[in-house]
Amino acid sequence: MYIGLKRTLTGLKIFNGESMNYKICVVGLGYVGLPLAMNFAKHFKVVGFDINEERIKELNNGFDRNYEFTKDDFEKIKNNIEFTTDEKKIKECDIVIVTVPTPITKDKKPDLRFLESASKIVGRNLKKGAIVVYESTTYPGCTEEFCLPILEKESGMKLGDFYIGYSPERINPGDKNHTINQITKIVAGCNEKVTKILCKIYGKITKVYPVSSIKVAESAKVIENIQRDINIALFNELAMLFDKLGIDSKEVFDAAATKWNFIRFYPGFVGGHCIPVDPYYLVAKALEVDYIPELITAGRRVNETIPKYVASKIVKLLIKYDKSIKNANICILGATYKENVPDLRSSKVKDLIEELKDYGIKNIVVVEPLINQERIFGVNNIKELKGKYDVIIYAVNHKDFENLDILSHLNNDGILIDIKRKFHKEEIENKGFIYWGL
Repeated sequence: MYIGLKRTLTGLKIFNGESMNYKICVVGLGYVGLPLAMNFAKHFKVVGFDINEERIKELNNGFDRNYEFTKDDFEKIKNNIEFTTDEKKIKECDIVIVTVPTPITKDKKPDLRFLESASKIVGRNLKKGAIVVYESTTYPGCTEEFCLPILEKESGMKLGDFYIGYSPERINPGDKNHTINQITKIVAGCNEKVTKILCKIYGKITKVYPVSSIKVAESAKVIENIQRDINIALFNELAMLFDKLGIDSKEVFDAAATKWNFIRFYPGFVGGHCIPVDPYYLVAKALEVDYIPELITAGRRVNETIPKYVASKIVKLLIKYDKSIKNANICILGATYKENVPDLRSSKVKDLIEELKDYGIKNIVVVEPLINQERIFGVNNIKELKGKYDVIIYAVNHKDFENLDILSHLNNDGILIDIKRKFHKEEIENKGFIYWGL
């Protein structure tokens, strides 16, 4: 059901072939917003807005701190794009796309502060006839029930004087095979005309899939990550069970994968700003209608326990092999939530470090070459592997680690904890070291 379908399409531009001169503003220039702005700038005039002055300065100098774009990339579209912190530039634009984070609070509730702030900025700078599109992942109904009233209040206009839409982001940081122009974008507007316009605009940069309502688009997005969370949770639970049974979980999964319809996932840490966050948005909405989503919450509980399980396993191995717990020297390879991505948000390495500290272990360092900080999660970041350790934890599979001689940095009968299952158990043990893989 389209809201605003019967309203007059006041001031709404109609896409007219190749000549339509829409001007687009992208609000929020992170992992989601910058690729959008850069790709739209190949076809339209674009304003890239962010409140982070340092970020805007970097972009104007052709530098992307996330290393998704090169200086040459910026040079190619420089005449079509303007990066700014001046919110008044939004008023020049026909399409305003909001791509701000939607995290959760400490008590696992939706945190809409960034969405609220962005909506206020857009609302007070909104011109008549503009379309505001949200890409941020949220619960079904958020765009119409939370964002729209803010836009109306700040702008002094009503829906029909301006328009709204939703096209959920599908950016996968660090993935060069599924960039924005190689994926399908779900598109929904507040009425059929807006949906058609948004399909034309997004269709300039990628394939589109229109749906009948904004709520459908919001729902589709949030379940994409929930499905992945639950699938990984199953494999995490199986990995913990098989570990207790003394069975190699990797060998089990490899064997099961020989069946044609077995879908393979991999156990491990589930971090970042999407998969461990998005389920709580749908859970919150479900509770509003007195529905308890048992499977979704169970999956979250399982995945949240993995750092605790790994820490307890390390301590048990230290005890088993007569090594001091409190004096153990531990090195963790990788601290970001994902390989080859310089992002620490919701990294489960942080939880692992906290769990190890709770056991009284103090001598912990991380090797994280992608983060230019001396301290990460309360421990030293030595950036390059050096020295000898009782335990080395292979936590993140960065390309920078491919040629490391990790075993040369283990003490005699040292322990290698292989979260990513990169190494072969037999090879490690044949060299006199202790191996454990999740």
